[in-house]
Amino acid sequence: MIEIADELRSLIDGVEYELSNLANASALIYDAMEGLNWAGFYIMYDGKLRLGPFQGKIACTEIAVGKGVCGTAVAEDRTLVVDNVHEFKGHIACDSASNSEIVIPIHKDGRIYGVLDIDSTEFARFSDDDRKELEKCVKFLENSFEKH
Repeated sequence: MIEIADELRSLIDGVEYELSNLANASALIYDAMEGLNWAGFYIMYDGKLRLGPFQGKIACTEIAVGKGVCGTAVAEDRTLVVDNVHEFKGHIACDSASNSEIVIPIHKDGRIYGVLDIDSTEFARFSDDDRKELEKCVKFLENSFEKH
């Protein structure tokens, strides 16, 4: 796993626009990690996850809480690493080429703000080291929200 959290921290340090930070984070992750076909964010709006900044193919624009990997991660407020999305009950196939996925909830002001969602065409693409590094990225994003 390429260590990208520190690079992200320096990239977003002093930038006060959340969407700019999310856009650059998705570009950095998509470029730095091999085997991805999508990296981006869904943001909570009116009780649903709505498409935010991303890199990759066209994506679903709205996901209900509790539905799919993203909605389940929000409902359970925990990181989900899915080695084979085809075995995940209720998986939403925005891109049928996706085979594995990691979703990490993002918090702001004590509530879930959204999720970092990353897909791969490879099965079992995301290691425990990947999870830890990406959770560190999310923590830096959360900290940047608190500063502004």
